[in-house]
Amino acid sequence: MKKILSLKNVIISLIILLAIWQIIFTVSKFDSALFPSPFQAFQALAEMISNGILILHIKASMYRFAIGYISSVIAAVLLGLILGRLPKVFRYVNPILQLLRPISPMAWMPFIVLWFGIGDVPAIVIIFIAAFFPVLLSTVSAVGGIDTVYLKVSKNFGIRQPQIMWKVIFPAAFPQIANGIHLALGTAWVFLVAGEMTGAQSGLGYLVIDARNNLRSDILFADIIVIGLIGLILDTILKAVERRILKSWGGLD
Repeated sequence: MKKILSLKNVIISLIILLAIWQIIFTVSKFDSALFPSPFQAFQALAEMISNGILILHIKASMYRFAIGYISSVIAAVLLGLILGRLPKVFRYVNPILQLLRPISPMAWMPFIVLWFGIGDVPAIVIIFIAAFFPVLLSTVSAVGGIDTVYLKVSKNFGIRQPQIMWKVIFPAAFPQIANGIHLALGTAWVFLVAGEMTGAQSGLGYLVIDARNNLRSDILFADIIVIGLIGLILDTILKAVERRILKSWGGLD
């Protein structure tokens, strides 16, 4: 029932958004070449689907996103588990993290392009940086906040490292770690598009720039719709995976 209501809410929200879009198009004085109607945007979307261009760009973006995001999450969780268990070491590492964390990943783009050239790698590196800090810091915080009772009980049952890390610490910290992973998903998706707009020759971000250069605002708006929908789908999938993991560990009824 909850799933049906959720789907219903999404459909209603999209209808409201399209209605507002159509009203703005109707009352505004912008030329349709600068501000297309929903119908024109969906026509452009159908055009890109029919000629296969959209699928090619989605595949390119998803390939970069999967490599950058998954590798970043794995690296950040592993490092966070270690630093969370070594608070004295983290005291010296934390100032460095707090210095680097506020820097936009796009600020590194000139160096990334110089070091790796153009293509897939710059976008992957941007995604990696964007997802890394939220997951790392949430993991460290989660591990540091684990009730010591869990650790004492584990030792009483004879559980030692490295088993205690994977059987006790990680499951206990996972709900908070999942929050960081969820936050990093949205951040990484945003910066994937930004990275492709400056350092790639394919992908949804590149399609935005290409549509702008060719004065195809209908394609531009259609691409924006696709970017939003894919982001929504990724968020929904991640929520389902998180719930399944928490349920398997007894975190949900």
